[in-house]
Amino acid sequence: MSSLDPTSLPAWQALAEGARDLPHLADLLDADPDRFQRFRIDAPRMRLDLSRQRWDDGIRSHLVALAKDAGIDAARRQLFEANTFNPTEGRAVLHTALRAPAQASIDVDGADAVAAVHEALGRLRTLTASVRSGVWRGSTGRTIGDVVNIGIGGSFLGPAMVCDALGDSDGPKVHFLANIDGTEAARLLPTLDPTRTLFIIASKSFGTLETRTNALTVRSWLLERGVTPEELRKHFVAISTNIAAAAEFGLPEENLLPLWDWVGGRYSVTSTIGLPIALGHGYEVFERLLAGARAMDEHFRDAPLTANAPVLLALAELWNQNFLGTESHAVLPYATALDLLPDYLQQLEMESNGKSVRSDGSPVTTRTGTILWGNVGTNGQHAYHQLLHQGTAPFSAQFILSMAADHDFDHHHDWLAAHCFAQAEVFARGRSKAEVQAELEAKGMSAEEARTAAPHRAMPGNHPSTTVLLDDLGPASLGALIALHEHKVFVQGMIWGINSFDQWGVELGKVLGTTIHGALTDAQGGAHSVDPTTRALVVLYRERRR
Repeated sequence: MSSLDPTSLPAWQALAEGARDLPHLADLLDADPDRFQRFRIDAPRMRLDLSRQRWDDGIRSHLVALAKDAGIDAARRQLFEANTFNPTEGRAVLHTALRAPAQASIDVDGADAVAAVHEALGRLRTLTASVRSGVWRGSTGRTIGDVVNIGIGGSFLGPAMVCDALGDSDGPKVHFLANIDGTEAARLLPTLDPTRTLFIIASKSFGTLETRTNALTVRSWLLERGVTPEELRKHFVAISTNIAAAAEFGLPEENLLPLWDWVGGRYSVTSTIGLPIALGHGYEVFERLLAGARAMDEHFRDAPLTANAPVLLALAELWNQNFLGTESHAVLPYATALDLLPDYLQQLEMESNGKSVRSDGSPVTTRTGTILWGNVGTNGQHAYHQLLHQGTAPFSAQFILSMAADHDFDHHHDWLAAHCFAQAEVFARGRSKAEVQAELEAKGMSAEEARTAAPHRAMPGNHPSTTVLLDDLGPASLGALIALHEHKVFVQGMIWGINSFDQWGVELGKVLGTTIHGALTDAQGGAHSVDPTTRALVVLYRERRR
């Protein structure tokens, strides 16, 4: 991991200087008729338009120099071989091995990680074929009609996003049970036939609180409906390495698919965690997802930094946040199929790079991480775009549009594209008071009325954005889009000098939650173990629950 303080690098100083007198984005666009071609990047399954970022050739050159000084050239190659990119947990980082070709080989503690992946994929393929063909049957001999994935975090967000993006499946209907809120289980379980449902317990440790609680609830639900303990194996499989815990639950080892310590949960959708994708849509579809991710992996590894989509996407957002002062990043997919993409990217980016110390334990010297939010367009245009266009909080945005529709209503897709491009243009250019006044006068309004109305209709613009044009919304494009953002996160983490692959910030709340649960459920109250405010809440809760 890099031990350099990025703010001490010459390129950082040059960027800070360049940010002081940067023209308005509209002026940058107007001054260069060839700007689109020079800031366009072609990558697997997509084209990126970076021309509406508020930078010029000099700024881009300094950003690339910053990436080089931070060791990105060597680091991106190390991501495809044995490495120590997760020092706080003593683990390698090898999500690229999940889609590596079979002939590749990466040694991790004396074992070939790629060989282990392909052995697991073979088992996943066999399981998928068994369920989808009707060979696998439930306790009463009926075929599987529904699959429920029980998992949270990376064991939920990635598979759910991909399944939602791919639309209706041609196999079993896939559902997701993540939240510990019992409302999810209470609403889902009555819709299922217990004799025709297969549950996936997705938990590396087999001990994640939310997942284990939901799994035990489902287990009881099945037993109450006539499934015997011996027959549970016909209704459960697990993605876990905890063989003992699975056996205690009632699952034999052959019902388990492996996951590895060198795969973080938020990077695991292309691992065995993708089982619900394969069950619902077929193993061949899952293979195309892997192929798309592999193509982006190879682009990231081999393309020069000046034409590297993940690198430049990372540098643009780092420039916006660390030098231009943007406060948040809006992900705006103009595709209903990508409705869950912002949720998925929130975990990927915010859990990875939300750090306040560097890998060596020293405090960071600049802002890290990105506050990411968003939802599907054009819905957002009728909700929060008002704030984006005329509010005061600086932000950046990423527009995502498929060049091919996933339906036959072509006129709908033309309107969708028109709105996507229009919003990006208005973000960049805005509209001055003088322009508004001239337009109003041209429509017949008096000069005085136009002057009065103009401030309310003007928009400052100058908001940077990237437009990502996908070839389509198929599995290969989704795989490439996932890998694009995985590598973006990696590049930013390397430049900031932080560990993008641990998440200690979420652990304390989990531990304290267990303590407070004891206070809530203990007959004696147990409230002495929490602070005064929490103790008061516990008392109030217990009184209301009596």
